[in-house]
Amino acid sequence: MRIALVLAAALFATSALAAPHPRDAEIKDADTRAWWHATEALSGDDMEGRDVASPAYDRAAHLVADRFAKAGLKPAGEHGTWFQEVPLHEVAVTSASFALVRPDGGQAPLVFLHQISIRPTEDSPAGLEAPLAFRGYCAPADLTDMAGKIAVCFNTRRKGLTTAAQRIAAAQAAGAVGVVQVDDPGFTIEPYRWPAAYARAIAFADAKPAPAIPAMTLSPDGFEAMIAGSGQSAAAILKAGGDKQPLPAFDIPSRLKLSLTLARRDYTSKNVLGVLPGTDPALARQNLVLSAHLDGYGFGEPVGGDRLYNGALDDAAYVALLVRLAERRHGHGYRRSVVFAAFTGEEKGLLGANWYVKHPTVPADSLVADLNLDQLRPLFPLKILTALAVDDTSLGATARQVAGSMGIEIRPDHEPERGLLGRADHWPFMGIGVPAIGFIFGFDPGTEAEARYREWYRVRYHRPQDDLTQPMDFDAATRFNSFFYKLTAAVADAEARPSWTPGSPLAPKP
Repeated sequence: MRIALVLAAALFATSALAAPHPRDAEIKDADTRAWWHATEALSGDDMEGRDVASPAYDRAAHLVADRFAKAGLKPAGEHGTWFQEVPLHEVAVTSASFALVRPDGGQAPLVFLHQISIRPTEDSPAGLEAPLAFRGYCAPADLTDMAGKIAVCFNTRRKGLTTAAQRIAAAQAAGAVGVVQVDDPGFTIEPYRWPAAYARAIAFADAKPAPAIPAMTLSPDGFEAMIAGSGQSAAAILKAGGDKQPLPAFDIPSRLKLSLTLARRDYTSKNVLGVLPGTDPALARQNLVLSAHLDGYGFGEPVGGDRLYNGALDDAAYVALLVRLAERRHGHGYRRSVVFAAFTGEEKGLLGANWYVKHPTVPADSLVADLNLDQLRPLFPLKILTALAVDDTSLGATARQVAGSMGIEIRPDHEPERGLLGRADHWPFMGIGVPAIGFIFGFDPGTEAEARYREWYRVRYHRPQDDLTQPMDFDAATRFNSFFYKLTAAVADAEARPSWTPGSPLAPKP
């Protein structure tokens, strides 16, 4: 039996190695083909979407560590290993029911994960029934007569209006027992996504979160059902909110009734860390970090019958680019040392990167910059790159110089309301005063490039459709990968370490 199992395993490994790469004919460049093969290895169905701390995530982490080792990197994790363990605590909704209780006692269900979702916390109630009151943007002045009620708020992301955190805090301060935030269908630069994959919250195991009221999100059609009988028009309210116009305040005839079953667990998940030692005695003690996130969503609510969220471009392809750069260098260092970091938990709140900057495995004062790979979508010809925080550090000037030599224009972020700067793993580095930068494929308004970009966010972002079969522009990928190789060399070999721009609002305070 043992011999049979060994032979079966060998046959499986041989067939896997011999399996065709179905998109090779689309890829002209050998380096890009190798990059895509690594992407296939990290985001094929067998990797099950690399959910945080899952067996599939661990397989992916070991695959990356093995590729780093074969490429000539040295371990840069804890205790001489490739890994840094991040201790986490999870609260997950395993079952839920939501219903609108009408004045006549009848009930109208809201479909969990399709019309309504909730962010669970340690103190989330198992059940709740309370009256509902719509209070516009839920600024503190809007939240009158809220004791014992659930505040229903317009979930705006428009500049100059309340943020989600502000709305929740104001509702809690006003005595509300819960808050429901209604998605803005007019925010088309990044549309809302239903169904939600699942309702889970993950934090550091030693975190002590403050008590919080239940915070829920509601779809526009769920809002229409919620305010039925109020005499108000859901369509008119949603349009006014999207236009930043004043919104009415009114009590809703229905009550919201919810029931939750929660599961809690503690576990660790791995950052994967390797280092390419520097060659210059004067600079080798400095460390440039190259980062991308290894985690994805795993299995979730089905979309089009598919419940596996592969996360091919978000962000397996760019962990693969770290692997590919390490393989190209094959142990030959730059002047500075370069840390290759595949972080965990990005999709749950930049957890791996936040843990790393609080517990760096190299001296904290040796970190000179972070070049982060995320939010990159090679869907159309690469002529423009949006660079986040481009004018806040000298990295922006370096990026402009490298890109200019390739005929690529670098632009600042023209959609700051999306908050992309604070939504990726460069942000924790900036929080400790380390210059950092990230990139997005840019476009001119009204072009085919914009149409493809918007389609990706509408159809594929954080969905099963972000898989290996999606439309790609491999020539654009080749150009970006080449840009990244050159940018890394420019920063790692420069005489001066990256610096903050005087007067930048993001620069560390003296």
